[in-house]
Amino acid sequence: MSDLSAALAVVGPRWALLIIDRLMEGAQRYGDLQRDLGVPTNMLATRLRELEAAGVLTRLPLRHNTRAYALTDRGRELHAAIDALARWGAAIG
Repeated sequence: MSDLSAALAVVGPRWALLIIDRLMEGAQRYGDLQRDLGVPTNMLATRLRELEAAGVLTRLPLRHNTRAYALTDRGRELHAAIDALARWGAAIG
């Protein structure tokens, strides 16, 4: 598997980059991510599990048995790539 293929296996699935981009702002609760992104709840749960398994994000326990999600160092390393994609998207759209 090439390096690019390995990266796309983690961040290529639909919604993954948007979730990561949202978490660049700081830790977010599940409900806030779902509401702000408009991602279907089953898809959000799947992507969060996949990104956690890949070491991109981590779950943070909160009060009242709720959780928040935050980027790991590995996840924050995607900042420059996401910014470059956003600039590229702005130039074509």
